[in-house]
Amino acid sequence: MSWEFLLLGLFGALGWYWYAGMQARELAVAAGRRACADAGVQFLDESVALQRLRFARNDNGQLQFQRDFRFEFSDTGDNRRPGVVHMFGARVVWVNLDGEWRPQAVASVTRLHD
Repeated sequence: MSWEFLLLGLFGALGWYWYAGMQARELAVAAGRRACADAGVQFLDESVALQRLRFARNDNGQLQFQRDFRFEFSDTGDNRRPGVVHMFGARVVWVNLDGEWRPQAVASVTRLHD
């Protein structure tokens, strides 16, 4: 095998990784926006940031990327609270809104269904 094919395969793998990451980021933005709307808070900056990326096994035992995206929201408009979107592959598993912003809330985790 010549080095040109190896280089082409490397560029193809990098392109796939970038494309899959952008798709996951778009899903995380939509999930964060929806969770904030459901909770009645403001989704700030209309963006998420990749906090953690690793390989993990899903329920079927297959290796997939596990991504945690961080975002910020506000309940009053003049503060910032952290939130996390947890994903397996291209599936949103849960969204966590910081429990301190609403002391009377018992659970801070919102499960999202596909």
